[in-house]
Amino acid sequence: MYHKVKVGERTISPIDWEMTPDLSFGTYESWGGRERVRDNSEQVYYFFVDGWGEVPKVCLMERAVKHARILAEIDVPLEIIEKCVEGQGEVARFEKSYAVNEEVKNWLIDNVLEGEAGGEYVRPVVEKIIRENMGTPLVKLGSASWHFDRVALPAEPAVIRDDEVNDILRKWNFFDSEQNPGGGFVNGLVDPGDGLTVVDERTGLQWQAGGLDICSIRTMHKKIEGIRKKGFAGHQDWRLPTMQEAMSLMDPVMNFKGVHLNPCFSMAQPFIFVAARRKPGGYWFVDYKQGRVFWSSGTIPGGFGRLCRSHN
Repeated sequence: MYHKVKVGERTISPIDWEMTPDLSFGTYESWGGRERVRDNSEQVYYFFVDGWGEVPKVCLMERAVKHARILAEIDVPLEIIEKCVEGQGEVARFEKSYAVNEEVKNWLIDNVLEGEAGGEYVRPVVEKIIRENMGTPLVKLGSASWHFDRVALPAEPAVIRDDEVNDILRKWNFFDSEQNPGGGFVNGLVDPGDGLTVVDERTGLQWQAGGLDICSIRTMHKKIEGIRKKGFAGHQDWRLPTMQEAMSLMDPVMNFKGVHLNPCFSMAQPFIFVAARRKPGGYWFVDYKQGRVFWSSGTIPGGFGRLCRSHN
């Protein structure tokens, strides 16, 4: 009972009254808190108070592993919302997204979640499509003058122990926020002119500027197989990068999009699979959001992909 709400032509169900902004973050963005997530397609719907504007408002959130989307704003009486915010106490000075209290919940049940009459209080939010800023255009392939020696990074899949990672980072001077914060690999990124890829003239690697969506390692391999058959940017030899290749893109400075990458790469693949298994178990990932290499399961939630190939 009380688990449905009408948003435009959609019927949203069920409403998760236990979900809160804090719990949502721990469930979907913390690697240690995904016990509630059964698979990557699972979505939850919950109400919360958005206090970021001049006037607080109640919103309906759709949350999943791959996205967080506000579906609607609810016209709850302002005095009820303000009481909810006041009830947050000192926390309200720092946090601006709050769980709804019992008074807000009861108002929603009485006015929005029963029958069709509640539609007058529900204002659907139309999502705006925003084109990602890819930064200052790169110089064209073949027109740059570099003052570095070319390097050949390991290109074969590997099995790597925990105690070997630090040696890898230091050998190639890769930045890692936890294990090698003083590192910084120098790239020679150029634009090959296809609108899809980036070439690093120092490593001789061609990279997807974007990448593949989050999935399990098994599904990732199937996606790569499909790309190799179909071709991408005129080539069919795309593959997962090794740990060293993926770490070569790690920038010591977080860019304006919140990732440790040159802005010419999309922010939509914050952590990626690499062609390295962990001994005794698990898979290695490179996390451009946190600026580190780490290991985890290859299943739930899985990882994103950014494929590469040898350009020369």
